[in-house]
Amino acid sequence: MEFHENELYHIYNRGNNKHTVFFKPDNYIYFLRKVRKFILPHCDILNYCLMPTHFHFLIHVDQRTIQTKRVGLIEKNILSEGIRNLLQTYAKAINKQNQSTGSLFQQNTKAKCISEGSKLYGEICFHYNHQNPMKARLVKKMEDWDYSSFKDYTRLRNGTLCNQALAFQLLDINPKTLYQDSYRIIDDEMLNNIF
Repeated sequence: MEFHENELYHIYNRGNNKHTVFFKPDNYIYFLRKVRKFILPHCDILNYCLMPTHFHFLIHVDQRTIQTKRVGLIEKNILSEGIRNLLQTYAKAINKQNQSTGSLFQQNTKAKCISEGSKLYGEICFHYNHQNPMKARLVKKMEDWDYSSFKDYTRLRNGTLCNQALAFQLLDINPKTLYQDSYRIIDDEMLNNIF
């Protein structure tokens, strides 16, 4: 994965063969702990949503993100390596938990730069990520899903994973109208720009 400074990226992946990757509540919490360890030191996370079969993150790239580290004889991007470590350690734990073997996630996590086309794409991605559980009919309201940053943004939980101040600044999101804006329907054509 290649990252450019001062850009927004939609990072996502799903279970191998579209299978489940989060089997019980503890799995989501464990994954978020790994995110805090392997991803947060290298970028600002603006929002996230973990679903039973996949995950989404909206991040902002800065100077930390574009650094490289030597892995064997090759220089690799530090965030790409963080993502690899996140998925590898999580998959190892799940395989142990489920007494299984093999790949848990699809190869090649996607990192789509979404700030190149329009500032609006960042806002669309932000709301899309939060709407995922409701659109999948896992909950009736976004605030009923525990494994996204929506509860943090609506002050129902005091989460610290996301840089909310930066999200409000970069995405032109109004904290006073965030709840209502989050429930607006997103045009399918606009969604093509975040994948």
